[in-house]
Amino acid sequence: MNYLVIIEQGETSYGAYVPDLPGCIAVGETEEEAMHLIRDAIKLHLEALREHGIPIPKPRSHAELVGAGIQS
Repeated sequence: MNYLVIIEQGETSYGAYVPDLPGCIAVGETEEEAMHLIRDAIKLHLEALREHGIPIPKPRSHAELVGAGIQS
């Protein structure tokens, strides 16, 4: 299964989260580090769900880029 990961650039770090897995987040100093950490977080999150007998959510989120209609 492939889950959508949202990456957000902050003032001093990058945050990553998975909309379809509430609470599955990671923070890194670089975008690459955040992506590496979120992959690990997804794996651990899914393992914890299995251990507790909680159904694994199917990926449902998607993303699209939408232009603002403003020229810069």
